[in-house]
Amino acid sequence: MGTPGHPEPAKLLCAVMGQCESMLAQGRGLLAERYGPVELEGPVFDFSFSSYYEREMGAGLSKQFLGFEPLVEPGNLAEIKRTCNDLETGVPRSDGKPGRGLNIDPGYINGAQLVLATTKNYSHRIYIGKGIHAEVTLLYHRGAFAPLPWTYRDYRTEEALAFFTRVREVFLGQRNRSQNRAE
Repeated sequence: MGTPGHPEPAKLLCAVMGQCESMLAQGRGLLAERYGPVELEGPVFDFSFSSYYEREMGAGLSKQFLGFEPLVEPGNLAEIKRTCNDLETGVPRSDGKPGRGLNIDPGYINGAQLVLATTKNYSHRIYIGKGIHAEVTLLYHRGAFAPLPWTYRDYRTEEALAFFTRVREVFLGQRNRSQNRAE
């Protein structure tokens, strides 16, 4: 019989989407106030992978991936997602129309995977509490992140995979320094 233990901390990752770069900057600021300094920023890109968000958020959306300096407890992912949902509701659209101005999708990266939180259930998602589900979105396998059949298209691009690899490398260095101090 195994003994329950504590999970290793992980690197918080958030995808922030809005109508313009100033909305992304607002999202970065709100997240930094709550979760600490943004340590890594991916490039801002046009979100042209789906029209899913256009009705609520408007057209011409931009997106950016962010990695945060402090490590987080993976067991807190449900609460992090709920907090991000609360942050979203406080930001109106930049064009003044009804809807939300930000979409924030939190997750974490550790040495083996990228995990995302969502409010939507599906066959490959696991309920983690507080109305939130989680999915393994990318696996780190044979020296690279590998998409799964359900991985969103914007998480599969070369630029995104390079950014996630960089976040993983920073995480591993941070974890190793923490372990060396503990010894």
